[in-house]
Amino acid sequence: MSEDQKPNDASVSLENEATTANSTVYTDKPGGKEKPSAASETGEIFKTIVFALLIAMVLRIFLFQPFTIPSASMEPNLYEGDYIIVSKWSYGISKHSIPFSPPLFNGRIMGSAPKRGDIVVFKLPRDNKTDFIKRVIGLPGDRVQMISNKLYINDKPVQDVVVSTQEVQDMFGSHPVIQARETLPNGKSFMTQDFGPGNDLDDTPVYEVPVGHYFMMGDNRDNSIDSRVEQSSGVGMVPAENLVGKAQIILFSWKPGASLLNPTTWFNVRLDRFFNVLH
Repeated sequence: MSEDQKPNDASVSLENEATTANSTVYTDKPGGKEKPSAASETGEIFKTIVFALLIAMVLRIFLFQPFTIPSASMEPNLYEGDYIIVSKWSYGISKHSIPFSPPLFNGRIMGSAPKRGDIVVFKLPRDNKTDFIKRVIGLPGDRVQMISNKLYINDKPVQDVVVSTQEVQDMFGSHPVIQARETLPNGKSFMTQDFGPGNDLDDTPVYEVPVGHYFMMGDNRDNSIDSRVEQSSGVGMVPAENLVGKAQIILFSWKPGASLLNPTTWFNVRLDRFFNVLH
């Protein structure tokens, strides 16, 4: 009896089926299907695993990718230990959207330009391997400069309003931490953080953003290696091809020191940061 065939007599019992002379079919319930062999079960498990991996790969390449924030360069908006989701479709697909950046093609497929103020994950231009996360400040053709701790875009100061100032003691010594709300020319508004005037990147030359490139800055202005630092030792200008995706949401957040390898730290979390949409 095959899988698709059923007994003519609906009242046939399990015992009758199992004891039918010369039968090669074994069932585990009345009217049941043929019991699968160990080989067929293994094959089904293998196919399920392959399909699951293919689905996960497609999602990772074309739709979403998770990242963990490793430093304080994007404070006060992203903290070390935040686990974020990045959308791949926002700017189209490049070779850097694919794991290990295989040289399959150049440029972007279905590409679209990021907006000023987007938080973006990109491959560091000097090695095309390291994932960085910063905010888009300068678009192609823009002039960007810092003067006396104030951001200028196209020779005009960017509006900012100080929200809070506090004195802190950390690895940099005793210094103020100033948080301000900055509003870019397109109306995008977000919080920034710095250590006050007189720091290394508070006064810079004018940076002219080339066609097909973007100028990136960290929100933690005095604790960020970004496009203000030349490519040989920093980020420099970021080619459009190096964009990986747009940071969309903080899925959850661990405090520093937490690790998957240490179960005692699994509940060392920042609950107030779970599911925060990024701006």
